[in-house]
Amino acid sequence: MNKRAVNKEIWQMGAGDIAEAIRAREITCTDAVRSHLLRIDEVNPLVNAVTVKLAERAFAMAELADKRLERGEHVGRLHGVPFTIKENIDLAGTATTSGMVAGKDAISPVDAPHIARLLKSGAIPIARTNLSEMAMRPHTSNQLHGTTLNPWSPALTCGGSSGGDAVAVATGMTPLGMGNDYGGSLRVPSQFCGVASIKPGLGRVASHSSLLPSDPALTMQLFFSNGPIARRVCDLRTGFYTMSGFDARDPWWAPAPFGNGHKPRPFRVALVKNAGIEPDTSSSAALDIAALYLADAGYIVEEAEPPSIMEGWKLFIELVAMELRTLFIPMVQPFMSKKIAKFLKYFCDMFPGGSLADYMNGFALRNSIAREWNFFFEKYPVIVGPVYSGAVPVVDFDIKSEESFFTFMANSKLVFMANLLGLPAVSLPVGMHKGLPVSVQIISGRFKEDTALDVAEDIEKFIEQKTPVTPGRI
Repeated sequence: MNKRAVNKEIWQMGAGDIAEAIRAREITCTDAVRSHLLRIDEVNPLVNAVTVKLAERAFAMAELADKRLERGEHVGRLHGVPFTIKENIDLAGTATTSGMVAGKDAISPVDAPHIARLLKSGAIPIARTNLSEMAMRPHTSNQLHGTTLNPWSPALTCGGSSGGDAVAVATGMTPLGMGNDYGGSLRVPSQFCGVASIKPGLGRVASHSSLLPSDPALTMQLFFSNGPIARRVCDLRTGFYTMSGFDARDPWWAPAPFGNGHKPRPFRVALVKNAGIEPDTSSSAALDIAALYLADAGYIVEEAEPPSIMEGWKLFIELVAMELRTLFIPMVQPFMSKKIAKFLKYFCDMFPGGSLADYMNGFALRNSIAREWNFFFEKYPVIVGPVYSGAVPVVDFDIKSEESFFTFMANSKLVFMANLLGLPAVSLPVGMHKGLPVSVQIISGRFKEDTALDVAEDIEKFIEQKTPVTPGRI
């Protein structure tokens, strides 16, 4: 056995290392599944990130995967690697609950497009994970499965809505989590839990839900992305490559090649210290760390602010609020808890009006802002700024008061911009501040995920990994 397998438990290894160890016959697929399921048994009672274990199914798949290797068959890049799946993503034969009591028996007949690609590559689903109710709140809690706890401090939120996968990755219950992002739902929980994630850009990862009564509204089509969570950037890249590809169910998917318009490193980077709001000391510390490491790697780091952040932030809220009021809330009203109703009210109250003309003009303005950002990317191929600009908030912070809700929204300006414009964005942990992980966000132009991942890897080279962690032993 080589160094990676000798010095670590399997559950401590990354997805790529597990795949390599399996191909080298240092461990079996069954070993990998067993190690992570045992880890779930050990730590999930402390954090409540995993909602359903798929043990019987996972072991059966692992045995078949081991037999394929024994026969010398060609296997995919994630052959035998365990992964978890957020409960608003279809996995055939399991419930796509979206964190709703009403969805507890909503069994999907098919796999989501990107899940089908992961399965084809040989990856093995071992569990479903928790999310916020209807995948809307930035705090992972719902009436069906309860609250998921931050492994660094149970008094603080783990973020949302992909909090279950972020916690599962951070604690070693899985090397790879499948979440999604409509307004920071991958990047914010990754920041709060000290793991990495990428929100792919519009058209990169095919998306479809078999259980929705109709196709989603336009902001959900344009702003939403499925993406991976991992502990290392190399595993984000592997997960992203694997899950990307054509599926006829998603008309937005685009056949753009990887490495599209790739620029040789190092190049000029825009450091955004003030994304429309003065950052907290933890965010400032993270940005200072990233700037230092980028300069050491040879990049030209300049403080610069992308255009129209405040205008774009308001536009994101306005467009989403109009769709929530007109389409989403009337559809889900009978199923809402008091907490999600309160969150949605606070959101819609930020923009109480809105006509059809406002909606149409809003998308015209979005086009104008996207053009401005295209010009900005010509000078600065990558933007490095905060994820959530404040300190990690307490549990239920988003519904404690209108003031606490607005604080969350104000600290999310750069997060929302990436969704509004359909841009790739990486959340990368860069160190610790006052005992908690801190992260930066790396944003690149359309179909330039490789560029953002390259910069993330160049920062990561200087960083000592702090996960996986065991809750209560930190």
